[in-house]
Amino acid sequence: MQTFEMAPANMKAMWMLVPVLVIPLVLIAVVLWGLISGMKGGRFEISSEGLTLHGDLYGRTVPLSNLRGTAARRVDIGSNSEFRPRWRTLGNALPGYRSGWFRLRNGEKALLFVTDASKSVYVPTREGYSIIVSPKNPDEFLAAVQTAAPNP
Repeated sequence: MQTFEMAPANMKAMWMLVPVLVIPLVLIAVVLWGLISGMKGGRFEISSEGLTLHGDLYGRTVPLSNLRGTAARRVDIGSNSEFRPRWRTLGNALPGYRSGWFRLRNGEKALLFVTDASKSVYVPTREGYSIIVSPKNPDEFLAAVQTAAPNP
């Protein structure tokens, strides 16, 4: 019997695996950092320009003229609510944090920034979607929206 050892591999080829492994890990870390910073540093501002949603990737400013302030209300998006997110279309659903675009149980399209389902405020818009946020003081936020954008 004769035994022959394999020729040693060229280690340069092994270095090609480093970017294949490292780049996805870096991207995952960046996305998670963005989600966590959005969850901890999110805020909602009402000004003469509109409602500005600060958070992660889905932040934006919605002009006051596009908000239906008198139709805004407190909601609990818990398990039995028609406002419960049913399908995530382009967003994040981490334990204790939902952000981005969702379809609600009632079929409506909604932009969510929710950390506490029981402190949610529903704000319909004239743009074909609604906004659901969970501010620290939901009653004050609701009053501010209804005062700034009294459109039905």
